Amino acid sequence: MNIPKELKYTKEHEWIQVDESIGTIGITDYAQDQLGDIVFVEAPEMGSTYKQGQECGTLESVKAVGELYMPISGEIVAANTDLEGSPDLVNSAPYTNGWLALVQPSDLSEMDGLMNREAYIEMLKGIKG
Repeated sequence: MNIPKELKYTKEHEWIQVDESIGTIGITDYAQDQLGDIVFVEAPEMGSTYKQGQECGTLESVKAVGELYMPISGEIVAANTDLEGSPDLVNSAPYTNGWLALVQPSDLSEMDGLMNREAYIEMLKGIKG
């Protein structure tokens, strides 16, 4: 399972990476694997603001519908429009081409409450074991 070191993770299996002042968000390799083949993505709407942990979108697969939660508070400044025609990018490239949205964080200190790679791996061991 691919779990990049440079990202921060939520207990709901979202990831975020903040570069400069913009955060890229998506779902983890574990999450996409659990959902199965993703057939539709409802990403957060550009210009919308969300609080950390608030539901902001959905991912529909052949097996289930999963909710997307905001890793940190902020305003959505872009959504990955490539997912409209190719939602399977979330399965094939969850950390690159399958990103979901870009967020302008309103409180970067919220990043401190997210998990690093090691903590996320430990959480997954608890789920599987």
